[in-house]
Amino acid sequence: MDAMAPEEYASQSKLLQEFTNVPSIDSASILKTNDEDRSRAMFSISQPDLLANTNRKYVLYSHITTRAGTGTTSPDFQWSPFPTETTGVSATVPSPSGSKLLVVRNGERGCPTKLEIVCQSHVEKEIHVAGSVHGPLYTDEWFHGVSWNQEETLVAYVAEAPATPRPAFNRSGYTREEGCSEGDCSAWKGQGVWEEDWGETYSKKGRPSLFVLDIPRGEVVAAKGVPTSLSVGQVVWAPESPGGRHKYLVFVGWSERNGFFQNTARKLGIKYCSNRPCALYAAPCPIQGPEPPGNPPATTDGKSGSGGAVARNLTPGFSSALFPRFSRDGRLLVFLSSKQAVDSGAHNATDSLHVINWPSDWKMDEQLDVTQVVPVVMCPEDDDGGCFPGLYCSSVLPDPWLSDGRTVILTSSWRSAEVILSVDVLSGKVARITPEDSCYSWRALALDGTNVLAVSSSPIDPPSISYGRRLAVTPAEGEARRWTWDEVTSPFMASNSKVKSLLLHHSVSILKIPVPSPSADLSDGGKLPLEAIFVSCSCKGSSRSPTVVVLHGGPHSVSVSSYSKSSAFLASLGFNLLVVNYRGTPGYGEEALQSLPGKVGSQDVEDCLAALDFAVEEELVDASRVAVVGISHGGFLTTHLIGQAPDRFAVAAARNPVCNLSLMAGTTDIPDWCYVVACGTQAKRYASEAPSPGHLRLFYQRSPIAHVSKYARSLIERGGDVKIMMFPEDIHEINLPRSDFESFLNIGVWFKKHLNAVA
Repeated sequence: MDAMAPEEYASQSKLLQEFTNVPSIDSASILKTNDEDRSRAMFSISQPDLLANTNRKYVLYSHITTRAGTGTTSPDFQWSPFPTETTGVSATVPSPSGSKLLVVRNGERGCPTKLEIVCQSHVEKEIHVAGSVHGPLYTDEWFHGVSWNQEETLVAYVAEAPATPRPAFNRSGYTREEGCSEGDCSAWKGQGVWEEDWGETYSKKGRPSLFVLDIPRGEVVAAKGVPTSLSVGQVVWAPESPGGRHKYLVFVGWSERNGFFQNTARKLGIKYCSNRPCALYAAPCPIQGPEPPGNPPATTDGKSGSGGAVARNLTPGFSSALFPRFSRDGRLLVFLSSKQAVDSGAHNATDSLHVINWPSDWKMDEQLDVTQVVPVVMCPEDDDGGCFPGLYCSSVLPDPWLSDGRTVILTSSWRSAEVILSVDVLSGKVARITPEDSCYSWRALALDGTNVLAVSSSPIDPPSISYGRRLAVTPAEGEARRWTWDEVTSPFMASNSKVKSLLLHHSVSILKIPVPSPSADLSDGGKLPLEAIFVSCSCKGSSRSPTVVVLHGGPHSVSVSSYSKSSAFLASLGFNLLVVNYRGTPGYGEEALQSLPGKVGSQDVEDCLAALDFAVEEELVDASRVAVVGISHGGFLTTHLIGQAPDRFAVAAARNPVCNLSLMAGTTDIPDWCYVVACGTQAKRYASEAPSPGHLRLFYQRSPIAHVSKYARSLIERGGDVKIMMFPEDIHEINLPRSDFESFLNIGVWFKKHLNAVA
């Protein structure tokens, strides 16, 4: 540390703590009551615990009172006085009636998983599931699936399959594993055969499998007929057949044969990768109801008298099917498809929405027709952002259906914002129902009849609760005009007040930047303007303040105009923020997204420099006081920028950057990513851990390492001030509370030191 560093660290760490203390609103559930004017909301919230290096988790309840059917009175929220901490709880899932709660406590270090059925006054049942039955339940955003049946007697869920037995040894040599425990000093367990997993964040988790809890019996049963080559996720119950004779489970299945190279049996990394082939499957519930008198026994494949069963592929013509959701009457099944991502190789792309009409007496030998509801949008009809750019959904609510039985509510990226959409499944009509005339982003949390419970925020406004009400209007006025949004007074306002005061003099705008020198062979979508979110430190005038260029990863990820703790902290230090959504970012149509593969290190770099040039020309930014920061592909761009344009940036911070694609290809769990971004979508068929010499040369040319002499020389000329920090216990995202805190504290001190030096 130099002489000023201790005082600066102390000052900034105190400031950063204010931003760290702001809770995150993760999810919510609506619990039914007997009064149609009243409902209860259960919010799941979290807050970093720096000392424990984990996130504290809480639940907070509120009673909601409305006048049903009128849609004219703002709702009244009555909050519980304090949140309840849920230490050790992995997931909480209310039953359909809201009268019961499943509490999941995943076991650690060989301890059994605990499943608790909680009523309004007590724990009704507690089931301990041994590791020989299954491992921890999946509670992530990808494989997670916990689903109650309507009778609230069964719960289907996804958990890690039992561990493969390992060899055991003692002084005499090999012995049986069951006779050897981890604490046995006279024997030890061997490592056994290595098994693949699904990449980063799924270490030692490679076999997500389907199980059903029989609540009355207190038993857990594995689903039958699901091939071991399928990894299971996102399970839901299909509507029961008349008389309850057949019970089916619908789920997403990912095949382990998703290696692009010669269809190899390889589990490629799945985190943030919607381009992994998958399909919807149906399988019989392993616990079937009693047979009506006179009927032949039901079989696992739905065919009378036949034996054995295999899960039925419901979407054989689709390379991708995700997030199955049945309507409340059981007649419709909607799902998203990431077919564009799978077929092109881009790790994210534009989604489409589809529906299946579900027969009440469906049998497993019956193939169902699939209808497209919302197609992929190749190029929006305008370039000002007013037209629907396509679906870009990272998840779907557990129950996305409004009470009319035909409308689903989705959260999707729309250029530089996150918005809430209504989709009429029968007509295919899509409407943006959140306000268009603001720089806020919105995310749906839960549905309350015909209304929507949501969270909204902006880069300078922490998250707050909003309640959307659907009004009675004429068809000519359109769906968007039917919605009015109320800001809900909540306990979160008190925790947000200090941060809001720190950002009081800041403002947010969306800049539209013309594409620099578009080539003749560029698609129409690739010629549309890109965007940047500009956060102005207007207390002094933005042109008098230093500016930080912020770059997202991916490259097919997006920076939306929502609250980000790290970005808000940098803004509070007196920096402008120029958050660039370069071409290739989702939310702008498929053609714009697909314009980037094969051009990384050139097109995306040009877009970032064009955004900076635009801000300078508009006199928003002082060109002599500019920093740049990015993570993953954003770090890739950061190192490219200081290599290709070293004189444009006074200081930089690259967080887990990709610096050398030729080295990455042989060590990463996503080798296909290297081929697609560097060589184009047609190169996905060559994806291998053993690149050809030609591909290695191209990887090097596309990488920041090709420009190392330029930025190394520039650093030497400027004094060569370099700092490297390592967080060996963390993952690629650097998101453990301590790592995140220390990372941005050092970035803040680093930027302030070097940007002030050129003032």
